[in-house]
Amino acid sequence: MNDAKKTLPFGKESWVIYKRLLGYSSRYKSVAAVAILGMIIDPACLALFTKSLQPIVDEVFTNKSAFWIFWMPIWIIGLFIIRGFASYATDYGISYIGRHVVQNIRQDVFDAYMRLPATFFGAEASGHQISRITFTSEQVAQAATDSLKTAITDGLMVIYMLIVMLTTNAYLTLSLLVLVPCVGVIVTVVSRRYRRISKRIQGNMGSVTSAVEESVGAHREVRIYGGQARETSRFFEVAERARRLNLKIASTSALSSSTIQTVGAGALAMLVFLATRPTVLSTITPGIFMVVLTSMGSMLPSLKRLAGVQSSMQRGLSAAEDLFEVIDTPPERDEGTQILDRTRGDIEFRGVELVYPRNQHQALRGVDLACKPGTVTALVGRSGSGKSSLVSLLPRFYEPTVGQILLDGNDYQAYTLASLRKQIAWVGQSVVLFDDTVANNIAYGELAGASEEAIVAAAKAANAMEFIEKLPGGIHSPIGQGGNMLSGGQRQRIAIARAILKNAPILVLDEATSALDTESERLIQDALQRLMRDRTTLVIAHRLSTIEHADQIAVMDHGRVVELGTHSELLVLGGTYAALHRMQFSETAPLAAARHA
Repeated sequence: MNDAKKTLPFGKESWVIYKRLLGYSSRYKSVAAVAILGMIIDPACLALFTKSLQPIVDEVFTNKSAFWIFWMPIWIIGLFIIRGFASYATDYGISYIGRHVVQNIRQDVFDAYMRLPATFFGAEASGHQISRITFTSEQVAQAATDSLKTAITDGLMVIYMLIVMLTTNAYLTLSLLVLVPCVGVIVTVVSRRYRRISKRIQGNMGSVTSAVEESVGAHREVRIYGGQARETSRFFEVAERARRLNLKIASTSALSSSTIQTVGAGALAMLVFLATRPTVLSTITPGIFMVVLTSMGSMLPSLKRLAGVQSSMQRGLSAAEDLFEVIDTPPERDEGTQILDRTRGDIEFRGVELVYPRNQHQALRGVDLACKPGTVTALVGRSGSGKSSLVSLLPRFYEPTVGQILLDGNDYQAYTLASLRKQIAWVGQSVVLFDDTVANNIAYGELAGASEEAIVAAAKAANAMEFIEKLPGGIHSPIGQGGNMLSGGQRQRIAIARAILKNAPILVLDEATSALDTESERLIQDALQRLMRDRTTLVIAHRLSTIEHADQIAVMDHGRVVELGTHSELLVLGGTYAALHRMQFSETAPLAAARHA
């Protein structure tokens, strides 16, 4: 039933969306007023010129009136000068409002992305999210401004020309009875089809963006594993789908235009038939016939554009519906009222369970774990055991489905999100750097006000200055998109410097030294030792040699903590940890012997 409502040419839901969309345009009322005035004057000038055809034909050419011969050229020039100013005001005003509408909607969608919960980003491909900013928002401008311009200008053109016809000869205007009902039917049918196809085009553009993003981002893997043919085929499929959908739009538009032309020809034929009746021929002049004929001829292009405006308007409404849905999505839940200045770092997980809403996968099953202030807790276990899920609860990227997390003895949901996240520094395996300078990547976000001395001190503590000093601009050197001008170890040290500069009492290290060469790992381990000092630290590690000195080691399996103790205690216990330890060191011993030989 809802789908049926949405496909009506302009149903209740469409009007709600369109009124909200026009709200973005109404912010520029003064510019809109000038543009609308131009829209009113532009077709009015053409209507006046059309009305002037009667004295031009009858008085100038037939009666050779000196008055009309003198004044008519001046009248025509004056009309079209006024029309030129009106046309400029309309076109520039509409463009001005349209670009601002696109910018404001893009900003609103981007702002929504910044406050939406992590579950939103896990529910759809990033290509769809990017496509909303790059493609979908552009479609909105057509509905908010371009379509409105066409609707007003051409709508008034039809009204003005109808007035000209009625005031010139009401009898001949009867020929419009052929035209108007047919146009109404065409607009209704076409708008329904446009709306359905437009929604499919938007979804498909997200698929196109995703296909390109994945293929370009994984260009090395594509080449190494010979995936060019597969990626080319995948892109061809989504691009072909986009081509077919756009051709359906073009076909619908062309069919509606040609149908209106045919109906218009029928109306013109009816006009000629009515004008040539013997009783009529004696009562009309050539000028009257010329005015009525020209008026109807001027109406046809306007009627075609009014039928075609449904395409951009329905496409824009579908786009706006998608964008407003994102803007209206509830942000991250932040019901905390207490502001946390600086935590002691006393963390306790009590019976914590986590079920991901996207696929109903239970990642955690009753986790109980206490982390004392200033201690290091290592989380080990096989992939999929729940380590990353557990630490993602700390900054409330997700919230426990069951159970409670205490921070300094209080439920951590009682604290505001902003003040809670200020207490946490995060260094992950996949380092996130931005296309900016070294300094701006270290002093990122709320750290942007840090002095250059503090940034350099953090870089030195992270063992990063040894390569930063070799860069052309030092800490002011750009590092490329995602830090692609730096090595993996260098990117990791920039991330550690950022965490050092933040000086947060809680530190999360998620595989921070994995996939690094021996020299980089030594430098990073040295930096991490300084970073972890006097902080409550949670370390996720697969390489057990890096966490032997942790204050406690929690062994996780299937979302539970199955063993807890120090390195030596767990070895004596002879359980899961001891088995993992034997496995790793039995694998590394032959490699070490080979290197020694």
